Amino acid sequence: QVQLVESGGGLVQPGGSLRLSCAVSGSTLGYYTIAWFRQAPGKEREGVSCISGSDESTYYVDSVKGRFTISRDKAKDTAYLEMASMKPEDTAVYYCVGDLNYDCIEGSSWYTGLGFHSWGQGTQVTVSS
Repeated sequence: QVQLVESGGGLVQPGGSLRLSCAVSGSTLGYYTIAWFRQAPGKEREGVSCISGSDESTYYVDSVKGRFTISRDKAKDTAYLEMASMKPEDTAVYYCVGDLNYDCIEGSSWYTGLGFHSWGQGTQVTVSS
């Protein structure tokens, strides 16, 4: 069974940058669809970004467009979320999720998280001065 392990979280000042990594084990990254979700205290889980397993298309929630970049390195079985121009409202626990049989194609509801069966444990990101 595939396992996803996030790393790279921490404390960053507003306007700063951070890169999260998601290491895949128990399988190869291959054609997995990978997404990042986040959950802030007292708030609902939010889909942040997704990269398609079939054609590498990427999708972002409006609040992070132009600031976050999702990518993956199949040779390293690792996916990434590059975060720049960070804001206090980006503070949350970030989760890496994946699925081999679900794809975030145009028009899909990937941001609900319902199509993903593998979830990481999460990494805390805090944006504060």
